[in-house]
Amino acid sequence: MNFDVVIAGGGPAGLSAALALGRARRRVLLCDSGPRRNAAASHVQNFVTRDGTPPGDFRGIARHQLAAYPNVEVRDESVVAVGGAKGAFDVRLPDGTVRARRVLLCTGMIDEMFDVDGFRELWGRSIFQCPYCHGWEAQDRVFGVFAHQVELLDFALLLRGWTARVTALTGGGYDVPAEVQERLSKAGVHLRQQRIAKFTASGGLLQAAELADGTAVPLDVLFSRPPQRQVPLVEALGVALTPAGYVQVHDTERETSVPGIYAGGDLVTPMQGAIFSAASGTHAAAKLNHELTIEMATNGQLA
Repeated sequence: MNFDVVIAGGGPAGLSAALALGRARRRVLLCDSGPRRNAAASHVQNFVTRDGTPPGDFRGIARHQLAAYPNVEVRDESVVAVGGAKGAFDVRLPDGTVRARRVLLCTGMIDEMFDVDGFRELWGRSIFQCPYCHGWEAQDRVFGVFAHQVELLDFALLLRGWTARVTALTGGGYDVPAEVQERLSKAGVHLRQQRIAKFTASGGLLQAAELADGTAVPLDVLFSRPPQRQVPLVEALGVALTPAGYVQVHDTERETSVPGIYAGGDLVTPMQGAIFSAASGTHAAAKLNHELTIEMATNGQLA
């Protein structure tokens, strides 16, 4: 079966891209298989018209709207591999291979959970990445930030916009420069530089960070940006990555280093969130469609 575009990944980026390409009358296959990054989250926040929507409902609404476009097909399966070249990609799926003129990667990222007891269990429930997504619901409570790199300590200053009670935890992995300590102190941010032994919970929600010396630091929520890596499909394609590990795309065209393969969503930027991903997916789809349509028109391939 032949498609104009195969989209790998059915989160906000992939769904938005499929909508844009469907409305542009492209023949699209959207491949969506788990696991989902926001599986533990109870709501999508900070997304205009969808603020507070459960992630499952968000995807359901999006798929329902895509069903209005008969040129868009959605399959609950993964893209196993991509071969061929621009204009004639062979996209291998679990049950066979399809042909595509272009491929759009919207696969998101894999979060590498810290090896601290309780972190994984509380991720998405009391431990979050984005205060724009979860800060409002926890405003004026006791915030923590796990800054495993010194560059992330300024994140604690940002959190002061949501609460007056912020503690920055380094995990004991580095020395905090005196000028940084002074800046945090002036902002009313408490600094804890000991190793974290575990995160304790009560009723499934964060209660405290227990330090190596046995001190319990009370916390209601914790913000953290754990290391991330690309999914195996992206790694196998060999597309160029930025020094920080995100897929490198041409700023205006959104094409990767592999001709004909585009990317949008969390895999291209550390600025992550549902609405950012959706916008990025639409941007990539529009740029892809622009090039593809001109190519097909000049080659006499449009009806």
